[in-house]
Amino acid sequence: MNTFPKYLLLLLAMTSLLLNVGCSTTPRAKPANVVDRSGGDNNNEPTPPGYYRVKRGDTLARIALDNGQSPRDLAQWNNLSNPNLIEVGDLVLVKPPANSKMTVKPIAKTASDLPKTDTPRLEDPKAEPAKEVVAEPGIRLSWPAKGKVTDDFSEKTKGIDIAGKLGEPVTAASEGKVVYAGNSLRGYGNLVIIKHDNTYLTAYAHNRTLLVKEGDTVKKGQKIAEMGDTDATSVKLHFELRVNGKPVNPTPYIQ
Repeated sequence: MNTFPKYLLLLLAMTSLLLNVGCSTTPRAKPANVVDRSGGDNNNEPTPPGYYRVKRGDTLARIALDNGQSPRDLAQWNNLSNPNLIEVGDLVLVKPPANSKMTVKPIAKTASDLPKTDTPRLEDPKAEPAKEVVAEPGIRLSWPAKGKVTDDFSEKTKGIDIAGKLGEPVTAASEGKVVYAGNSLRGYGNLVIIKHDNTYLTAYAHNRTLLVKEGDTVKKGQKIAEMGDTDATSVKLHFELRVNGKPVNPTPYIQ
């Protein structure tokens, strides 16, 4: 005779079902960072001019933004079929190679690993430093969104924040080519990066929807996204201007 209470059997069955459902939930995917197989800081030699040495937490998209380049160009110059296959300590070419058809293969760890025909010379500390070529300010921007500036430019913010409503238009501040449209840069959410020339880039972050794709040519004032709150605590547009990869205050450039 089965004396086990029926309500306990029912309770055990429901508990088992809930556990199975919980285990089948797929966690939210996170952007992949570079792999650290260096075994520690074993690359203390100087980084050659025109290259960047990968650090823990870097992504190719972040390296490209900070050096004023397209992630696709960096992948091509460094012969990377998979942008995530870079490791801490790698030397990544961040300037166009002297021979535009040349790529670095494989990606280098030290200056001695670089191709002989494409290895930049390390600066001679006794030699007279080369004069830096400063580009003339040659870009005039329009406001990329309507709204109040809630966060001004600083070394920490790297741009300005413009408050708005969900779905409001985000427009290109100047004509150019879309070199990135995605969400692999942690902290930027859905992001568009437009390259205007060899000097200027603009970045548009936290969008709800992206309306352009990599490779698109856009006109000044063209709608490129809808304002959102991806990777943000409120609805806003985070807007950056990069000059040779360095963030500058975009406000003086806006007419």
